[in-house]
Amino acid sequence: MIDKNFDVVVYGATGFTGKLVVEYMQKMYGNDAEISWAIAGRSSEKLTSVSGELGVGSDVPHLIVDSNDSDSITKMVQQTKCVLTTVGPYQLYGENILQQCVTHGTDYVDLCGEPGWMHEMINAYSDQAKETGARIVFSCGFDSIPFDLGVYFLQKEVIAQHGQPASNVRGRVRAMNGEFSGGTAASLGATMASLKEKPELFEVLINPFALSDGFTGPEQAQDSKPIYDEKLETWVAPFFMAPINTKNVHRSNALMDHLYGENFSYNEMWIQGPGEEGKAAAEFVGSMNPLADAPAPGEGPSRESRENGNYDVLFCADLSDGSSVHASVSGDMDPGYGSTSKMIAESALCLVNDCADLGGGIYTPAPAMGEKLITRLQANAGLTFKIEN
Repeated sequence: MIDKNFDVVVYGATGFTGKLVVEYMQKMYGNDAEISWAIAGRSSEKLTSVSGELGVGSDVPHLIVDSNDSDSITKMVQQTKCVLTTVGPYQLYGENILQQCVTHGTDYVDLCGEPGWMHEMINAYSDQAKETGARIVFSCGFDSIPFDLGVYFLQKEVIAQHGQPASNVRGRVRAMNGEFSGGTAASLGATMASLKEKPELFEVLINPFALSDGFTGPEQAQDSKPIYDEKLETWVAPFFMAPINTKNVHRSNALMDHLYGENFSYNEMWIQGPGEEGKAAAEFVGSMNPLADAPAPGEGPSRESRENGNYDVLFCADLSDGSSVHASVSGDMDPGYGSTSKMIAESALCLVNDCADLGGGIYTPAPAMGEKLITRLQANAGLTFKIEN
């Protein structure tokens, strides 16, 4: 067996999000002798340019890797404990990387928000990942870490307080400032295109339990049109990331032996405010395409925009006595780029350094890393998890 030279390889290091990951790794761990990492991409010239621009030392190697070149992928995968890939849409560029990681028992983290592809990869590679020991963790960016870990964090508190989980949790986005990812828009476009060739994926996209390994829970609350949230006394609008986040939350529940219960219900919406003004805002948001103005893949917002961005998500656990327990997750940079790049970097390092007892398989963040990742994100990545009542 080839020795693992690196803890993490950042694949896609010359793309917009990949460069942000490299910048974060250099800032936080560039002088940490305990962490070895490398950067990878298709162009040697671009990798050299990124290293020079970001002040990455010569001790961080460059690997020339093309997602369509199996030999280059194999060489990368064999050298590292974990591949961190920002190269999407994953349904177009991801399977060769994932398949090689599974084959060689190498860990893998991505930013995937493509449930159709995730469904296919789970079916194709779960058993082999369990055999080889590869830990594959999807959705390690804004979709879906704040939501997946937010529900986990809240339910652990509810269980501690009441001895059992809440059967219903409402996710409510209170604030989100910053541009949406161009990669997210490209992934949505690729998903829509794939439906023409694979119409059976439509059933995956509309099923909240599509990633739950065959488990089907109760009918979920309606989240596709504006409603008035009676408990919060505000109008809420559909949240465009709910279709992927809800699937990941339900997969986490299934992978944790239904920690939240088999009758668990979860919905996710965007707070717009009370009264007629709130209603009008909710109806407007419900009718618009939030990704219409997203930048092209490989492009993104300025540093000023990223650093001025933020987000704040409230989670409400509804108890059988009519009361609720609230928790929140907030981030200190724009969700699609600044915060996402920090989250995926910490996910990779958490998987390698903090999760020795985790067996192979295909995971979501909560069952894979749970409190260990929450600790890292709060210490290093500008996220705050808190109980609000």
